[in-house]
Amino acid sequence: MSRAFDYACPMALPRDRDEVTIATDRPAAEAVVIPPDTSGLAGHPRGLSTLFFTELWERFSYYGMRAILILYMTAGVASGGLGMSAERAAPIYGLYTAGVYFTAIPGGWIADRLLGMRRAVLVGAILIALGHYSLAVNRLPMFYGGLILIVLGTGLLKPNISSIVGQLYGPADPRRDAGFSIFYMGINLGAWISPIVVGFMAQDPRFLRWLAAVGIESRFGWHWGFGAAAIGMTVGIVWYVMGQGRLGSAGNLSAPVDDAAALWAKLGAGLLGGAAVLWLLWGYKDFVILAGTAAFFVWLVRQARDAVERKRTYALMVLFVFSTLFWAGFEQAGSSLNLFAQRYTRTSILGWEYPPSWLQSVNAMFIWMLAPVFAWFWLRLGRREQSSPAKFAYGLLFVGLGFLVVALAAHLSLQAGGVRVSVMWLIVLYLLHTIGELCLSPVGLSTVTKLAPGRLVGSMMGVWFLSLSLGNFIGGRVAGYFETFPLPRLFGAVFVTTTLSAVLLAFLTPPIRRLMGGVK
Repeated sequence: MSRAFDYACPMALPRDRDEVTIATDRPAAEAVVIPPDTSGLAGHPRGLSTLFFTELWERFSYYGMRAILILYMTAGVASGGLGMSAERAAPIYGLYTAGVYFTAIPGGWIADRLLGMRRAVLVGAILIALGHYSLAVNRLPMFYGGLILIVLGTGLLKPNISSIVGQLYGPADPRRDAGFSIFYMGINLGAWISPIVVGFMAQDPRFLRWLAAVGIESRFGWHWGFGAAAIGMTVGIVWYVMGQGRLGSAGNLSAPVDDAAALWAKLGAGLLGGAAVLWLLWGYKDFVILAGTAAFFVWLVRQARDAVERKRTYALMVLFVFSTLFWAGFEQAGSSLNLFAQRYTRTSILGWEYPPSWLQSVNAMFIWMLAPVFAWFWLRLGRREQSSPAKFAYGLLFVGLGFLVVALAAHLSLQAGGVRVSVMWLIVLYLLHTIGELCLSPVGLSTVTKLAPGRLVGSMMGVWFLSLSLGNFIGGRVAGYFETFPLPRLFGAVFVTTTLSAVLLAFLTPPIRRLMGGVK
C-alpha cells in the first residue's frame, strides 16, 4: 500500500503565493500587507485542519476499499464475491489503480482552467463518495461504474487539495515543511485505520455472524465494507464544506467566465472522443499505453531549448524506466501479496483470527515510524549523501529483497503441502518495501522538480504520475499469474528483475549524473 501519490501531490503544482498583498492605487510602499495566518493548531493557518481531516477521510475511503477490492473480486459467488480468477481480477485491479494515478494529470489542468482548485476538490470528493456507494450496491454494473467514479474523483481531488495546502503559506514561510508534514500524517492515519475498519466489516467472522443474527446475509459483508468507505468520504465532504471559511483565498481561483463555456465544450468533446477511441482500441491497450508514453517523451525532448535541458530530459527518461519497475513490484501489495495473505498466511494471534486485509495497514504503520528517521538520516549524511540515481537503486534493491522473502515463504508453504506460513514473512516484506519507498518516492519527486525547467514543471511532473500509472498497470498484469504460475517462481522472478535493475542502475549512475548537469 503506497503513499507514493501522496508524496507526489504536495509538490506537484508550485502555484503558491507569498504573503498576500492587496493591490490598490497607492504607491507600492503603501501597499497593504496581510500578515500570515497563525490562528490554527500550533501556529499554522486555520485552513490546515480543514484540509488535514478532508484528506484523512479521503484516504480512509481509498485505502480501505483497496484493501478488500481484489479479495472481493476473487471470492466465490456463494460467499458474496464476483467469483473471478486472479488472472482476470488482477489486471482489472492494476488498470483501476493505474487510472487513479493517471487522472491526476488532467485533474490539475481542469482545476486550473475550469473549476478552480477548491471546487475541483469538492466535485472530486462527491464523485469518490458516489463511487463507493455504487460499490456498496450488489450489482455488477454498479461495481464497474463505481470504480470509474473513484478514478475520476481522485484525479480531481488529489493533486488539488495538496496544492491548496501550499497556498496557505508563502514561499518563504518557514512553517511550510512542518505544515506538509502534519498534512502527511493525516494521509497515513487514514491509510492505517481504514483497512482495519473496512476489513473488519467485510471479512471478520464476528461481524459476519452479527449480520446473520440480525437477519442480514453474511455474504453481504463485502458491501458493508464498501459502505464504510463511502461513509468515510461523506464525512470528509461535510468537514470540507463546513471548513470553507477557514481556507481564506487559498485555492479560490477559476477560469474566466468568458472562457468557461468553450472550455467545458472542448472538455466534453475530448472525453467523448477519448472514450470512443479507448473502446475501439481496448484489445490493443498495452500497445496504446506504451505508444502514448513514448509519444509523451518525444514531445518533452522537443521542448528542450538547449543541450542542458535536453540531457536532463534524457536523465529523467532513464529514471522513469526504473521508477516504473519499482512501482510494478511495490504496488502488488494490494493484489498478489494481498492474495498471499488470504490464502497462504496464518492470520491469527494466540488463536484469535483477524482479517487478512488488516495487513494492508502495515506499510502505513512503518511509514509513521521510519519517515522521520529517514529525514534525519539524509540530513545527517551532509556532503556524503548519495545521489538521486543511487537512492533509486537502493529502492529497487529493497523491493527485490522483499520479494525474495515472500518467495522463500511460498517455497516453504509449497514444500509443506500448502501449509499456511507465519505472518512475520509479510511483515518483514512490508518493512523492506517501506524502506525502499522512502529511498525512492520522495527523492523521485524532488529530482523531477530539480531537473525540470521552470516552464515545464507541470509537464515533467506528469512523468512521475506516468511511472506510477504504468507501474500499477504492469504490476496488475504480473499479479494475474498468481494462480497459473508457481508462487516461488513468480515472486522469485520479481526479485530477480528488481534486483538486476538495481545493479544496472548502480552501474549507470555516473553517466546519469553527467546527464543531470550538476543536479544531485
